[in-house]
Amino acid sequence: MLIREFAESDWAQVWQIVRPVVRAADTFTYDPGMTEREARAVWIEAPPGETVVAVDGDEVLGTAKVGTNRPGPGSHVATASFMVAPASRGQGVGTALVRYALEWARRRRYAGMQFNAVAESNKSAVDLYLREGFTIVGTVPGAFAHPIHGRVGLHIMYAPL
Repeated sequence: MLIREFAESDWAQVWQIVRPVVRAADTFTYDPGMTEREARAVWIEAPPGETVVAVDGDEVLGTAKVGTNRPGPGSHVATASFMVAPASRGQGVGTALVRYALEWARRRRYAGMQFNAVAESNKSAVDLYLREGFTIVGTVPGAFAHPIHGRVGLHIMYAPL
């Protein structure tokens, strides 16, 4: 598996990952009715941020976007988001993307990385982030309307760099 910068030719496969994740409405706070155009505008990061893909040959296994969490006085903290193709889950793709994002932020001398809205019901993501050095610094109760579990908390997670 190789993690590399997103290329325009990757979008068709990235959209095939993003679309079902967004439509499921069980992990991301994106509008499940978001169009392909809207998704592309949200997912493809402008510099100094970056969007990457994890690939095996020509197949996109997962994708991530990394960048500055907040502008101005908050610009010393990075953020990132990750999506993995259903067939590639449980194979280390998410772990590799998280490690890539952390290293990306370290190279750019960010002080830390913050995730603003991790659904507490997304146990695999929460567990992964905890394993990679993040802590839950707070939870907004009932802030995420999960389609099966109802309203669940959204964690704010942080890792110092």
